[in-house]
Amino acid sequence: MSDFICSQCQKPVPDPEKNLWVCGSCGSHSRLGWQQRLTITADAGTFNEFDSGMRSGNPIEFPGYEEKIEELRKSCETGEAVVTGRCTIKGFPAVIGIMDSRFMMASMGSVVGEKITRAIEYATANKLPVIIFSASGGARMQEGIISLMQMAKTSGAVARHTEAGQLYISIITDPTTGGVTASFAMLGDIILAEPGVTLGFAGKRVIQDTIGAVLPERFQTSEFVGEHGFVDTICCRSELPDMIAKIIKLHGYKGGQ
Repeated sequence: MSDFICSQCQKPVPDPEKNLWVCGSCGSHSRLGWQQRLTITADAGTFNEFDSGMRSGNPIEFPGYEEKIEELRKSCETGEAVVTGRCTIKGFPAVIGIMDSRFMMASMGSVVGEKITRAIEYATANKLPVIIFSASGGARMQEGIISLMQMAKTSGAVARHTEAGQLYISIITDPTTGGVTASFAMLGDIILAEPGVTLGFAGKRVIQDTIGAVLPERFQTSEFVGEHGFVDTICCRSELPDMIAKIIKLHGYKGGQ
């Protein structure tokens, strides 16, 4: 694979696939598509996708919405901004969800919320851990109030999974904001984050204008949020599969290599 340029330091990253799209010069973790994330995380040949044919409508008749969705389906090779399914990770069976920021900034509309909810419900029924890689610009404005309803729906599914005594690991990737942050992304039993991730609800400028104060330079980074107790640990991409497997094992699930 040819080199690509790091978006942070503008230096070339040689052999990006081998280096997991992490810059060797500044350590920046580039955003990944769902296919790249799945390859890095799941054991080869073990992924079985859920609800691949699910499609959203245009509930508020937003101009050009259907055409945009169709264009992104082709370019991202997926029906929506999240891919869900069952797989094994280092030999441990799990349900996985991967949000793809290329698809309308992984905004959460009706299908994204429904797919995540169904995946969690499947895990609850089958006594499996849930692993969700979040990356989102928030609720999808093109679906109006229906997009906001997904916050309660996904949060309810997480609550039922927790009440059933099952494990949910939330992994924050760049960026995770808005209604996704305000719902399932921050409800994990264990919350991990990649380095340098933008993590927050409202934008920094909105907050500054609201409270009339200048915020710290590192505000809304995964490191800043972690220092204030909202993320359990920052984990480099190369270490994530082993970290996930270790956490699953510690919670008493069977399997493993």
